[in-house]
This record gives sequence, structure tokens and C-alpha cells, in this order.
Amino acid sequence: MSLSPFTKEQLLPQEETLEIAKHKSELFIGIPKETSHQERRICLTPDAVNSLTSHGHRVMVEAGAGESSSYSDKEYADAGAEITQDPKKVFGCPMILKVEPASLAEIEMINHNTIIISAIQIKTRKKEYFEALTKKKITALAFEYIKDEDGTYPAVKSLSEIAGTASVLIASELMITNQFGKGLLFGNITGVPPTDVVILGAGTVGEFAAKTAIGLGATVKVFDNSITKLRRLQNNLNQRIFTSTIQPKSLLKALRRCDVAIGAMRGIERCPVVVTETMVEHMKKGAVIVDVSIDTGGCFETSEVTTHEKPTFIKNNVVHYCVPNIPSRYSKTASLSISNIITPYLMQIAEDGGIESAIRCNKGLKNGVYMYHGILTNKAIGDWFGLSDSDINLIVF
Repeated sequence: MSLSPFTKEQLLPQEETLEIAKHKSELFIGIPKETSHQERRICLTPDAVNSLTSHGHRVMVEAGAGESSSYSDKEYADAGAEITQDPKKVFGCPMILKVEPASLAEIEMINHNTIIISAIQIKTRKKEYFEALTKKKITALAFEYIKDEDGTYPAVKSLSEIAGTASVLIASELMITNQFGKGLLFGNITGVPPTDVVILGAGTVGEFAAKTAIGLGATVKVFDNSITKLRRLQNNLNQRIFTSTIQPKSLLKALRRCDVAIGAMRGIERCPVVVTETMVEHMKKGAVIVDVSIDTGGCFETSEVTTHEKPTFIKNNVVHYCVPNIPSRYSKTASLSISNIITPYLMQIAEDGGIESAIRCNKGLKNGVYMYHGILTNKAIGDWFGLSDSDINLIVF
């Protein structure tokens, strides 16, 4: 007979009891209609809504929210969403999904302690935006900051792929015969010199622009100051193309000969200006510039922001296309892309028992949080706007 007051089983380490039991939570998601100029995308497609509602979650969509992405209210209703004409009802949901950041008027309609998942577009924000979120004790996540398991930013990468591919297709449209086009076919026709394309920047935008241009038969030259990025681009293209670091002499030589120049540079704050007005003056008459970097200031000195309605202007006999937010032009593709990225995260949040547990379990999702119950948790934003911030790892652990 054992003298111990405990059984052998009770003396064994009981790791399981230390695990916090996860309780699945039911999400109630509101999807308002985008009100900002030029925004045509929507965060969830009807298929994604169907996937959520079949798991017992509720989704409320404002009437007409998907129309500019070619999704009707009926498709959302058939997928199990509740459709409402009243934006206040949508903004009253405990979780809100938007493409553009909420405006101050929209934040007014939001309840305290709501979760907002949207883009942040730091360049267009003002201090009042963060103060309004703090006042309502909102938890906000930005698409741009959410990280994947491999450390990349899936939303940024995906939209960069669209912008890179689109930049070449836009250039090919601008080269046709019209008031200013040269009447050239973008490609490589037997006996005709191929289209000459210069790409500035070897990131994702540059890579997908190069892939598309090469696919159409153009000769491509890529300039970037990072040898690592240029090497990676060549490996990803599976072929050798002309690559060079940015030196004014060789860049000018390439620009004088090219039919199309695509700006795909990125900067920490403002994108560097690598093509001066003098260089643009030396370009061929009717050549096309597509400045994808215009979102962060543009890398051509002659670039000025244009709109989807009036996308081009001519300067020094060169056609400039400088529309920020190019993916919005291809709203259905962009919506599908955002939806595919965000839906698994929403499922994960529900599976983990809500946003609190989810950000404890998922580092990539935690990286997306820039406001936690009204406390700013992103140092870069704090420094930028002169706001006090706290490290999220000291609040959530």
C-alpha cells in the first residue's frame, strides 16, 4: 500500500492543464460601401462570404458595396450575407472590413472596442485619424503590415503583382494610334524591332512588369541599386536580361532608346527621384512613362498625380501615366486577391476564439495590429505623427 496521498497519475506532469482552452468565436463582420474617390474594390467576394457564413459567422454588407467589382447584392445575399441600405448598421458591427481606411465621419458611426481591418495608406493619414481611433478604443489592423510565415507581406506583394502586370498593359494601350500614341504594337513582330522597355526598380512590381513585357516579346532593361534584388529578379525570370545599377550615364542611354519606361522604385518614406526632367527631355517623342511609384511620390521628376478618369498628360512630348492605386482599375482581380489573403486570417481569428487569442498565436497577424484597444502599437506611426506608442509585445503576450 502506497503511503503517498497522491496517485502515480497525479504526480505526472500535467502540461495539458496549462494550455488555455480555445473556444471558437462567432464573427459578425460589416462590409461598408467604399466612399473614397477611385476606390472600386471590396474586401470579400461572395465565395468568401459563403465560406464564412457556412461556418456560422454573420456578414452584413451595405447595398451596392460590390457593384464596382462586378458583384451584385443578390450574389452576396445568396452567399448568406445580410444586405442593408443603412451604413450605420454596417458600422455598428463588432468587426469591420474595409479596403480604404475609415474616414473621420465613419469612425463616428463605429462603436467603442470595434475591430477594423483595412489598408492604412500611411501617406494619406492625418494625426486626427489615430486620435479618433484612440477615443473609441478601437483595435485596428492594416493589410500592409500583416506578415506571412515566410516574413513577406502578402497583401502588398499581391497588389504589387497586379500593379506590375498592369503597368505593361497600360503602356501597350497608350502606344496605339490616338492623339499622342506612336501607333506601335507592344511586342516582337518578325522583321520589326521589338518594343524597348526600361524598368526602374527590381522589387515585385518590377519583376511582374518584366515578366509581362518579356512575355509579349519586348526587350527589357532593369535598373536598381540593389545587386541582391537584381540577382533575385533574374533567377525568378529564369533568363538573363540586361540589369544594371542606377548610373546616370547608362540610364540616360537606355531612356533615349526606350519606348516605355516604368517606375517601380520604393523608398522608406518618399520614393527616390532617379529620372530628372533633363533625362525625360532626351526621350523619344511619344514614348510612354508609367510611374507606379507615384503612390509614394514618383521616381520621375516630371510625374504629377493623375486620376483614373483623366489618367495621362504630356510633358516634353512624353506621355505620362501617374495614377496612384493602379489595382483599383482591375477591381475584380484586386478584390479576389485581397479576399483570398484575408479570409484564412478571419477563419483563424474565429478558430482561436477572437482577435485577442489570434494575435497571441499568430506573429504575422500581431504584426498587422497598429492600434490595440485605442493604444498605438506601431513605432513608425508614432514617430511619423509625434504620438506616443507602446510595444504590443508588452501588452499582449
